[in-house]
Amino acid sequence: MTAPVVSVGADTEQSSQNLIDNSLTDFDPNFKRFDAVQRKFLQMMDPIYLKTVSMSELLDNVYQSKPPLMDGLLYRGTYLFVGAPKLGKSFLMTQLAYHISTGTPLWNYPVRKGTVLYLALEDDYRRLQERSYRMFGTAENESLFFSVSAGQLGRGLDEQLTNFLREHPDTSLIIIDTLQKVREVGGDNYSYANNYQIITRLKALAGSYGICLLLVHHTRKQQSDDKFDMISGTTGLLGAADGAFLLTKEKRTGNAACLDVSGRDQPDQRLHLFRNEETLAWELERVETELWKSPPEPLLEQISAFLSLDRKEWMGTPTELAALLGVDMKPNALTRRLNVNAGRLLNEYGIRYESSRSRSERTVKLTADQA
Repeated sequence: MTAPVVSVGADTEQSSQNLIDNSLTDFDPNFKRFDAVQRKFLQMMDPIYLKTVSMSELLDNVYQSKPPLMDGLLYRGTYLFVGAPKLGKSFLMTQLAYHISTGTPLWNYPVRKGTVLYLALEDDYRRLQERSYRMFGTAENESLFFSVSAGQLGRGLDEQLTNFLREHPDTSLIIIDTLQKVREVGGDNYSYANNYQIITRLKALAGSYGICLLLVHHTRKQQSDDKFDMISGTTGLLGAADGAFLLTKEKRTGNAACLDVSGRDQPDQRLHLFRNEETLAWELERVETELWKSPPEPLLEQISAFLSLDRKEWMGTPTELAALLGVDMKPNALTRRLNVNAGRLLNEYGIRYESSRSRSERTVKLTADQA
């Protein structure tokens, strides 16, 4: 009898491969981790998969936010600025554009400087020149840009705005005066769905670049108990926007006006304005409702004192930070409180907070903002 010859064929190779795979799966934690990541990726690519975040994951993440353009008044996002025709909206838009582009306070509201693009689509350059001179004289300003022509949504405007933002990365405000000038032409131009889609599309642009988009629009003639119901068009506009400003006059020929403000990031308020007959600029007479202010957060105060002028940066574990600050707080609770207050820590104290996790521990980094 002759000994059987073992074939070095497909069956043998397959069994050998299975042995290797089982070995990797059973004994190599890196392989298991890679396999889990791969399965999670494929799951998220499935169109019927619903991505969710648990409350614990929500608190364990840092969602960076940018500071408002004007504290307590103008925030980043997409807002409607509404009023009747020929009421002085464009003069107020010019004021906002000028003060933000120069960083000078408006009506005692602190302003953060940034480049501004003003699409004055119902004006011409001669009128803009006269208006700017009458309001601000011959002051130079290289951070405020005007245009009296632009494409429509879906017909060039998207690309024009994107190109401008890429050329001017420090842009914080774009004013479109008026929304009607850039709307797409179509049979359902005034439907709820179309209005909602327009604002949603602009919100995506504002969110991508962290800017404020201010859309000038008109009111309808019919009165309403809720002034914001006077916005021309369907409720889809206000429903999709982050908020709205409504400028109204009791007497059209008078110089007094009310500016009502409503939005997701700020409390409702009413400002009483008066138009200067010489400069045609709007001046603040009084604020009817005082702004709500967040209560003090002792932890942020302690971090600000800890990160003194002599210490511009600190990095370590939450346990080490709690010990240095002398706070009786569990490390997990400390990082979650800082995660929630990261934006406030940056906006109010100029301290940038970052948190990262390795296999063994979490690391916290605090940096004094030099901007």
